[in-house]
Amino acid sequence: MQIQVHSDNHIEGSARLTEWVSESVTSKLDRFEEDLTRVIVHLSDENGIKAGSHDKRCQIEARPKGQQPISVTHKAELLEFAVEGAIEKLNHALSHQFGKLRNKRAQAPLLEGEVASVEVQDALLEEDFLADEQVRSA
Repeated sequence: MQIQVHSDNHIEGSARLTEWVSESVTSKLDRFEEDLTRVIVHLSDENGIKAGSHDKRCQIEARPKGQQPISVTHKAELLEFAVEGAIEKLNHALSHQFGKLRNKRAQAPLLEGEVASVEVQDALLEEDFLADEQVRSA
């Protein structure tokens, strides 16, 4: 899983910030590591130099293998809270997405088994029909 961190002009994009965000994403989303190709984190300060509540914004886009990207956004007073909130939202969204896929995969063998069962029943009915036909013709 590749992690990219981008920040706007009002947030200093230091190596330390990039490392902290990457470690946070990796530690919280490690169970999806095999399922994701890339995670892109966008950090911004919506009010610029002015102070304000909920002006720090973190948007995270995850790219699951073979699926459409999933994007979440969280705003908070501090950048740390915005990042943590966005990671939690993404964790929930990915759990939901991959949970649905796992359920579909788990149900697929049952459907195949049901098809095989119907085919066996059809074969038995056909044998019964042919046996009845032979009795009637004799």
